[in-house]
Amino acid sequence: MSVPAGKILLSIVTPERKILEETVDELVLPGSEGYLGILPGHAPLLSALKVGELTYREGAKWSVCFVAWGFAEILADRVSVLADIGERSADIDQYRARAAKERAEKRLKAGGPDVDWDRARVSLERAVTRIQVSGRK
Repeated sequence: MSVPAGKILLSIVTPERKILEETVDELVLPGSEGYLGILPGHAPLLSALKVGELTYREGAKWSVCFVAWGFAEILADRVSVLADIGERSADIDQYRARAAKERAEKRLKAGGPDVDWDRARVSLERAVTRIQVSGRK
């Protein structure tokens, strides 16, 4: 697919499906070392992803997706995101995300030697981020 000058072809793919393939003006993604702003002509870069919001702009309209882990390949005219988990804001089930948040909070409050603290913390972060993204439709 050819990309118009001054644009970026953004592709977001998970192991299950392609989430998005659109031509955008700019995007911001959750790199492992912090959020990265990407404009057309960006220097080539490969970045690991963390749990977070991936926002992108087409004209004056901003849109948002949830992504978690994986990698992003950034080139001058295209960005390929290979995420372990990814969802458009409209596809997020708020009820399920809130239930996951409550379960993670209960595990963290219960404490004790049987609690996998890292897993509970990551579950809570993922649920909270999904809730935030779903509210930004």
